[in-house]
Order: sequence, then C-alpha cells, then structure tokens
Amino acid sequence: MAKDGKRGKGGKHDKRGKSDGTGGDDAGPIADLRSLLRVTPGGEPVRLKAHDSRATPGGPPSKRQALAETAEMGVRLAKLQERLYAQSTAGDPRALLFVLQGMDTSGKGGTVKHVVGQFNPSGLRMRAFKAPTHEEKQHPFLWRIRRALPRPGEVGIFDRSHYEDVLIVRVRNLVPRATWSKRYRTINAFEQSLVDDGVTIVKIFLHIGHDEQRDRLLARLDNPEKHWKFNVGDIEERALWPDYQKAYEVALEKCSTDAAPWYVVPADRKWYRNWAVSKLLLEHLELMDPQYPKGDFDLEECRARLLTS
Repeated sequence: MAKDGKRGKGGKHDKRGKSDGTGGDDAGPIADLRSLLRVTPGGEPVRLKAHDSRATPGGPPSKRQALAETAEMGVRLAKLQERLYAQSTAGDPRALLFVLQGMDTSGKGGTVKHVVGQFNPSGLRMRAFKAPTHEEKQHPFLWRIRRALPRPGEVGIFDRSHYEDVLIVRVRNLVPRATWSKRYRTINAFEQSLVDDGVTIVKIFLHIGHDEQRDRLLARLDNPEKHWKFNVGDIEERALWPDYQKAYEVALEKCSTDAAPWYVVPADRKWYRNWAVSKLLLEHLELMDPQYPKGDFDLEECRARLLTS
C-alpha cells in the first residue's frame, strides 16, 4: 500500500505507491486502486503507524468530485450486481464476499449505508458479527461464518467477521494463545476453499487515526440522537488501542494472500473512504465480468404467441 498518497499544495495526489511492506511500488503510476491499497502477500511486516489515516491515495482531487464519482459508481455497482444475480439463475456458482473490519467508529456502518446501500437488497446477504452466542460457542469458530456465506449470485457483506477470532480474542485473552495462533492458517485455508468454489473475497480494513476516533466518540456524546451508538465499553477498548493495532498488523500480514488479499483504506475522511470502497468493489466486480444469461426459449415463437393472446 502506498505510504500516504497525500495531497500537495496544489491539491494533487501522489499516485505512485511506495515500497513500505503493504503493497505497491515506485515503478510508475498505479493501474488500479487494488494495486495501491493492497497488503502485499508475503511482503514486509505491516506497520499501520507508517500510514496516514487522513490520506487520499489514488483519490479524486476534491471532495465534490469524489462524491460525484461515488454516486456514478453506485449505478455501475448495481448493474453488475444484477448481472451477477442473473447469471446464477443459469447455474453460475460465483458470488462476492465483502469483509469489512476496523476499529470502533472507523465507519463500518457508514460504509454499508453509503456504498452497499446502492445494491438491490434481494441479492444481498448481510451479517454483522457480534460476540458469539452460547450456541455458537459450542462449535468451531468458523461454524457461524459458514452459515452466513453468500449463495451463488449474491453479494455477501460481513460487518466484522471471522477475523474477530484473531483480534479481540487475542487482545482480551479470551482463548489461549495456542488456540488463536493456529487460526491464521485455518483462515487462509478457509478463504482459499471459498475462492476455489467461485467466491471472490474483498477484505477491507478501515484505517482510522487515534485522534479521529476520540473526536468521533466525543461527537456521539455531544449529540443526544447519537447516544444509542455510544457504549461505555468503547472507552475501555480505546485504552487497548496499541494492542489492537498490533493484532490488526499481524492479521493483515499473515492473512493477505494471493487468493484473498487485504486492502487498507484510510478512513478519517469519510468521502474518501466511501469512494475507495466503491472503487475496490467495482474493480473486483468488473474483473468477475458477470453477464446476463441467454434465454432458453424460442424468441419468435414466444413473441407470436403473446401477440395473439
């Protein structure tokens, strides 16, 4: 991933990825956003502090243009989703799984609202993963994940995911180290099996800054209409910020694979976050290139029958 992609005084972006262990290189302009934001599989250790959470790598030169482009991409995303669903009616097994992770207030809900909200709900399968229930605890950690996977033709959205089992369980010591340390390999094998079955996986980490999180939590306290979104436990979790950052770094490094790479999206600027996520989803769906299936009926015969009915 490019180290910052900051704006210069003239409002332009540095679109050349820098070799910093999370993807990209300095060989020339990027061909797509995937190249710029991808965590390089097998690359150098990930260091989130090295990345500016307010940066806008590869993005438009202004917020106004980003909002316009995001809206335009929403139309294209909806059309591609329809094609994906349509081709499944002819037996195509493919689906897309969108995995969204991030610290509290990083904008997971906002991303779903502004980006995924462009999709047709009938073709979506969404799941927000909270603390496991008593029943879920009786099974292996991937049990509840498998039950929520998208079916052929669907777009699945995970608000948090199986990665919680190498994040909060690690930070909070909810299971022994010997247990969670084995899960990285299990996750990689699981995701590879999904890809082998025709599922395209798009894993995005929303990278928010420490100060920005504080400001967003304070904003919730200052607005009575946002109190429902505030949890006193958020303050306790914030105190563990360094531990969570380390846990994320390890997960990003160990589980960014050729089959299912991670993408790190700077999330302090909401307009860039929505633009970048839309762009990443669009690039993946365009690569899938879903097509409307051909009809299995006699067109002229059906037309003639309808005209005489």
